[in-house]
Amino acid sequence: MTRPAASRVRLARVLTLALALGILVTTLWPSHAPPVPVTIRDKVLHTLAFAALILPMAVTEPHRALRLAPLCIAFGAAIEVIQPAVGRGAEWLDLLADALGVGLGLALGWSFRAAFRRR
Repeated sequence: MTRPAASRVRLARVLTLALALGILVTTLWPSHAPPVPVTIRDKVLHTLAFAALILPMAVTEPHRALRLAPLCIAFGAAIEVIQPAVGRGAEWLDLLADALGVGLGLALGWSFRAAFRRR
């Protein structure tokens, strides 16, 4: 692997970890507010967050991203299991949105990679 490629991979890994930490904090921050009704906006945010989570790896290391995808979905499931302990509501539709986001992130990452390779 060339030096620029190695630095891109390293950056993608750091970005993925930072995004995971951001998702963890925002989804598990204790809430004392009454539960809000389920909206499509919430599901879109879950989808976008998990698409962003896997996107850097899908662009730089597509085969590793494919192996990482089930872990990302398990991460979303763990969040849903833990949320009631911090006063937040667990919703299995959130997990579905997370999984959809992982698939979207993989597809976008692979598409970006293919488009840039053609240039």
